[in-house]
Amino acid sequence: MKLAIVGIQGLPNKYGGFETLASFLASYLSAEHEVTVYCSAKDMPLRQNNYKGAKLLYFPFSSHGMQGMIYDMLCLKHAVKNNEVVLFLGFGAGFLMPFLSRKNKQKIVLNFGGLDWQRSKWNLFSKAVIKFSEKLLVKNAGQIIADNPIIANYISDTYNRESVFIAYGGDQVTKEPITAASLIEYPFLKSDYAFAVCRIQPDNNIILIIEAFKNAKIPLVIVGNWNESAFGKTTLEAFKNNPNLYLLEAIYHPITLNILRSNCAVYIHGHSAGGTNPSLVEAMHLGLPIFAFASGYNESTTHGHASYFSSVEDLKNLLETVPFEIELAGALKMNEIATQKYTWQAITKAYNKLFKQQLKA
Repeated sequence: MKLAIVGIQGLPNKYGGFETLASFLASYLSAEHEVTVYCSAKDMPLRQNNYKGAKLLYFPFSSHGMQGMIYDMLCLKHAVKNNEVVLFLGFGAGFLMPFLSRKNKQKIVLNFGGLDWQRSKWNLFSKAVIKFSEKLLVKNAGQIIADNPIIANYISDTYNRESVFIAYGGDQVTKEPITAASLIEYPFLKSDYAFAVCRIQPDNNIILIIEAFKNAKIPLVIVGNWNESAFGKTTLEAFKNNPNLYLLEAIYHPITLNILRSNCAVYIHGHSAGGTNPSLVEAMHLGLPIFAFASGYNESTTHGHASYFSSVEDLKNLLETVPFEIELAGALKMNEIATQKYTWQAITKAYNKLFKQQLKA
């Protein structure tokens, strides 16, 4: 079939759950289908024509902010005219939906991820726009994917629509040994430390986590895009001199990132919005003890085998009272769950099955 993937910044991916999903779908499905991935020319200055067998098609708009909605709508409009099935990732194209024909709406398979309008980074007007866009998408798309059971319940309760549950894979991560070179560059590897990797934005509870670790018994390492937002820059400036905090800029070399991630004493996951977060699934595949924010989504993803916090005091108490050795039992259980449920082979197979069903609908 002619299959399009719309709604991401572009490929090859750096960070981002949707970009990672698109990367694996392109890799797995291009041998069977004609796959086109829509990319932002402004966000992807090093443009490739193809990626892992998929054609890359560029549009001259940024995928971020309100301009991202224009980008999403133009890409989706083009995609439904030129493809048989379209996977749309995100929320930005909702206002186009009333202008599409019934036939073109039916082509669309929607995965809007999480409840983006709940993110604290948006003002009230933006939240209202995003939520209305979400409504138009969910009401009109041919099929809906939920990446978390709580998202599935939300779709059913709010919009009276059924969805297909497909999560994310995380088995691309590898446990890497500490090297002599990495010890020189990252001296904290010599002893226990906590680790987090995420986008630096308020709804990932960055401030809460930092406050809990300022005087903790072990240091905290956070890898993220500190210099891409006012929030990130302000937070970095405020805490960069604390000796217990290592606030590292985004690391795109997978082996380096996996050395830091796979050798931590405990993984800290602060995401509060969204469904099944890819970084959490990756930590489960690495068999790491996990302290996760009590969002409901995170408990569902880990099947209750992590430890959970909802405040600075909660996280402090976990750090002071829960031996990491005890957490290893939960880590082993989460690793088993990840191996059974969160592999890219299984995830892409489920997407492929759904796309074929949608082609016949």
